[in-house]
Amino acid sequence: MMSRMKTLPFFHRVVLSLTLVLSVNTLWAAETVWLDQMDLGKMRQGYGKPQMNRSIRETPLTIGGRKFERGVGTHARSTLWIELGGGTERFEGFAGVDDAANGPGSVVFKVFGDGRKLWDSGVMKVGQEAREFALSTEGVKSLLLQVEDGGDGISYDHANWAEARFRVTGSSPRPVSGPREEILLLTPKPGLAPRVNGPSVTGCRPGHPFLYRIPATGARPMRYQASGLPQGLELDKETGIISGRVSMAGEYRLVLRAINEHGRSSKAFRIVCGDRLALTPPMGWNHWYAHYNRVTDRMMREAADAMITSGMADVGYQYVSIDDCWMNTAKSDDPLRVGPFRDAAGQIIPNGHFPDMKALTDFIHARGLKAGIYTSPGPTTCAGFAGSYQHEARDAKQFADWGFDFLKYDWCSYTEVTRGDSSLAALKKPYILMGEILKRQPRDIVFNLCQYGMGEVWEWGAEVGGHSWRTAGDLGFELDRIFEVAVKNIEHRQWSRPGSWNDPDYLQIGYIGAARGMGEPTPCPLTPSEQYSFMSLWCLMAAPLFYSGDMTRLDELTLSVLCNPEMIEVNQDALGQCGRLVRITDETFALIKEMEDGSHAVGLFNPGEMETSCSIRWSDLWLRPAWRARDLWRQQELGPKPEGITVPLARRGCSVVRVWHR
Repeated sequence: MMSRMKTLPFFHRVVLSLTLVLSVNTLWAAETVWLDQMDLGKMRQGYGKPQMNRSIRETPLTIGGRKFERGVGTHARSTLWIELGGGTERFEGFAGVDDAANGPGSVVFKVFGDGRKLWDSGVMKVGQEAREFALSTEGVKSLLLQVEDGGDGISYDHANWAEARFRVTGSSPRPVSGPREEILLLTPKPGLAPRVNGPSVTGCRPGHPFLYRIPATGARPMRYQASGLPQGLELDKETGIISGRVSMAGEYRLVLRAINEHGRSSKAFRIVCGDRLALTPPMGWNHWYAHYNRVTDRMMREAADAMITSGMADVGYQYVSIDDCWMNTAKSDDPLRVGPFRDAAGQIIPNGHFPDMKALTDFIHARGLKAGIYTSPGPTTCAGFAGSYQHEARDAKQFADWGFDFLKYDWCSYTEVTRGDSSLAALKKPYILMGEILKRQPRDIVFNLCQYGMGEVWEWGAEVGGHSWRTAGDLGFELDRIFEVAVKNIEHRQWSRPGSWNDPDYLQIGYIGAARGMGEPTPCPLTPSEQYSFMSLWCLMAAPLFYSGDMTRLDELTLSVLCNPEMIEVNQDALGQCGRLVRITDETFALIKEMEDGSHAVGLFNPGEMETSCSIRWSDLWLRPAWRARDLWRQQELGPKPEGITVPLARRGCSVVRVWHR
């Protein structure tokens, strides 16, 4: 090198020398900051907690047989935002699925800098060699490390950022919470004039008790009318509650009206009396993700009152449902929950927090609402309380005598009964049994099959008497995957129809308790945009709308998300169609739901971590030109949109429009 420099002109030798000195000084000044040295408390992930210098299973970091001394073990879906402040030159390391995953894990690693994708590993699976990355981050202020599932769910998605390190010449990078998002209340407040909401149809069986509270927003006092009521039904004109019994099978066409000093509103409504229930997706509240094993009679009554006072009942929410832990158990820290499972006659015994189940359902019914209950076909429930095994007929009669209108039947310990038999016949057996028993009861009981999608339940759930069925596991354990769960649920859309609903689990916003550990309610981890996306997905899928948060802490954002009557109208549409999915880009997709009147509800979704803009042409969605378009969340007319539409989409956000065609 020195001999070469002697042959250069003097000026060039000086410049080259200065360059070498500056380069050496820069390298000398650069500091290595390891990812595993940082505060990882800001990392969000789908399971467990991030691990320093070990895998999520707390074993040595190993990828494709290669062991790494340093790094961070995480689990898809995982995100970590890091503030660089412009003083970091490079981000380097390796990535891959940990060998100790012990299953068919598949993940995708991505790195974003100031909203621009810097690196994408592609799908990586267990056993593959680690993939190296060396990324320039000069001038970058914000970095996002992301691990997504590989398209097959998050099971065994044990992801390692191995030997991940930053070359830093300025201030050290530091993890931060994701981009701050201001609370945005999209749903306009209801006006003073009446608006009759809810479905346009309901089902019942002849001779059974009938109960329907006309859902209507507007200033009170309000008077109600119902023309065309079948014989046996009466309307309380002050409360809007229709009750009684329809003696003759048939279809009855009504007009429901709500009137106050500011105006009047009417809605066509059908009562179909026959053998079909749940002609639109059931709507209500379930206690589980708020109160878990702490549930009491008082909480259920508070929830019923809150459903009225909050306005939830005015947009169509009906069911107030108890989940697990209302029975006795053999062991609990709460002595009021411990006791014999059944009395001498074999009747199930509610625990000490539920002194009078009939009085509880009477309380709920008096408000024009319906009551739901829970049990398991196994010997015990998921939480270890009394189940219905070998007492199915007795329990179903008891539920009907108490006055319950909805039954969630949770697989739980029934695995003990099957003894490893996973055949379709074994999976169907307990639901066939209970389905037949419920049909013989003297009241309408909507039957929810909770068995987590086993045996492709969507194909036979209706056949065994079910009205809805879970298509996946408990969503409380993977709230960061609402988009992925929805997309998977949509694969079964052909089985969605009136009386038969695919159920991807409850709406969990507002104040909820952590599913792991069954914690006390705290603010949910989802951003406002994610919450609007959550509700939009469930509405467009025609999924049951059961809120499962603390009803005593319903804030403005929660009610804005839950109580938009135009979005609920999409969910409750009598056609009963689950929206079809069309991919727009790698990061965005559309859901298109055909409505009974020939219009379409179109949801545009951005599951990604960066804001984007979405442009679509109706023809690309196989739709005709739209001569009227309406923003459903904001309840604003958008005018004619004959060709298509362009909308901004927030990080993990959405936009929902309804379009009409000539």
